[in-house]
Amino acid sequence: MSWSNRYVGIPFKEFGRESVGCDCYGLAVLVYLQELGMQLTSYAGDYVSCEERKDLNALFSDAIEFGPWRKVEGPAQAFDIALFRIGNLAAHCGVVVENGRMLHVQGEDQVKVENYRTGTWQPRLIGHYRHEDMRVRADD
Repeated sequence: MSWSNRYVGIPFKEFGRESVGCDCYGLAVLVYLQELGMQLTSYAGDYVSCEERKDLNALFSDAIEFGPWRKVEGPAQAFDIALFRIGNLAAHCGVVVENGRMLHVQGEDQVKVENYRTGTWQPRLIGHYRHEDMRVRADD
């Protein structure tokens, strides 16, 4: 059984950061805490709603430019973040389960594992990002 199965079925909840409901980044916060023991910055309250794509884009852009997320060169690994465009803005993310498959939640749906190398997600993929603390662990 994959670690990702523990999250499948959690309902979407805007600003959610718990197993009773979460949004896309909230899912990353939950997974990193429960699976890796890492406390990510929540950002809950730093954006008006999940529909405010400009707010989300600004948060993702700052986290990439100033840290703690760094672009991955080469294949993605479990727990990397796959970042996607909605329109022209970075506004959705998923947690990589294995290269090409992500755990994510969107809209009024529930958490699921989905292939992002085909279908609607493939042309929206901006890239993969790894938390700087994960880079240290990988280099150990």
